[in-house]
Amino acid sequence: QVQLVESGGGSVQPGGSLRLSCASSGHTFSNYVMGWFRQAPGKEREFVAAFASSGIRFVYADSLRGRFTISRDRAKRTGYLQMSSLEPGDTATYYCALSSRGNSISSTLPNVDLYEYWGQGTQVTVSS
Repeated sequence: QVQLVESGGGSVQPGGSLRLSCASSGHTFSNYVMGWFRQAPGKEREFVAAFASSGIRFVYADSLRGRFTISRDRAKRTGYLQMSSLEPGDTATYYCALSSRGNSISSTLPNVDLYEYWGQGTQVTVSS
């Protein structure tokens, strides 16, 4: 029943900003972990950020902390990834994912194996 739909991707210049959305259905948002990942052509899928409803915790990749911010609208059952000061290295397909393991410790949230449900992805291209 769980479904995730990403939106908000596009092309921006270096230094620009984008906000990605992840609309969810088929679950109670607060019972899950929502993660954001990205994957560039020929590269491994990379953790970006995650929100865990248990304890209301936010986790960010060390290299992205300070530029990317995650948030949620519980009523809309939608998560957001605000990306600022974008760089060419941020170019990738961005995916949101959900895990039913809402009580997972923060150190496990970057693990792709934690997540059971994935969206189709939205493309982000940063170039001048």
